[in-house]
Amino acid sequence: MSLRRGRVAMAFRPAIVISVLAGIVLTALGPATVTGLLPYFTIQSNVAVGVFAGYAAWRTWRELPEPSSALKGAVTLYITITGVVYHLVLANPASPFAVAQPDRALPEALGNQFLHTVVPLLAIADWALFDPRGRLRVRYAIWWLAFPLAYLGFALVRGLIVAKYPYPFIDAGQLGYDGVAISTVFFAVVFWLLGLLLVGVDRGLSRLSGARRADGTPPPAPRADAPKAAAGAHRGDDGAPEAPAGQRQPSAGSVG
Repeated sequence: MSLRRGRVAMAFRPAIVISVLAGIVLTALGPATVTGLLPYFTIQSNVAVGVFAGYAAWRTWRELPEPSSALKGAVTLYITITGVVYHLVLANPASPFAVAQPDRALPEALGNQFLHTVVPLLAIADWALFDPRGRLRVRYAIWWLAFPLAYLGFALVRGLIVAKYPYPFIDAGQLGYDGVAISTVFFAVVFWLLGLLLVGVDRGLSRLSGARRADGTPPPAPRADAPKAAAGAHRGDDGAPEAPAGQRQPSAGSVG
């Protein structure tokens, strides 16, 4: 990462951490408590983004390489899922899984928007602006489903204990396990496609970056300590370059 981009990242990433903290604290000012919020995918994905952004900011400050692109892609996918599911499924009146939105006090309403809108947009922007390009692989889209599926198992087991499910599309009490299985397959395919979209965007940005370099960016200057090819050849006592090991120079008597 260039010095200029590093400075921008150093200002941008703390803003992500602050947005996560603000979202959780403001939401907890409503009826929900912090411990009551923890079982939600929204909170878990936001916490993951906040921790990762703080870690990435620290590495930038120490002038260390960016964290793993595969891990950052996973975190970016999960917070994207949070935003997409909230706006298109839970808060969308046309959705079969729409949840009636309560009248929230201003602090709680702001916290809700931080968690479901502001943080996802900031995380996507951070991934698009600062992550090294061309490192994501198609197989990652399948690997990234591990956490959502693990979360499903957690939510179902917890539901058996407390008789409460965090989201209507995994509510085994209302849908039955057959219904949960159907919605799980549907959402798994959607999340896999979102993962593939991330990989595709990464590759597109990589090609765009390469085209820009080819159009006008000068090639990197050679290192000052890099030995020149001619100077690097060993020479014999007579000043002529020595043949590589295993090859014999023809003698004067053998020519002709």
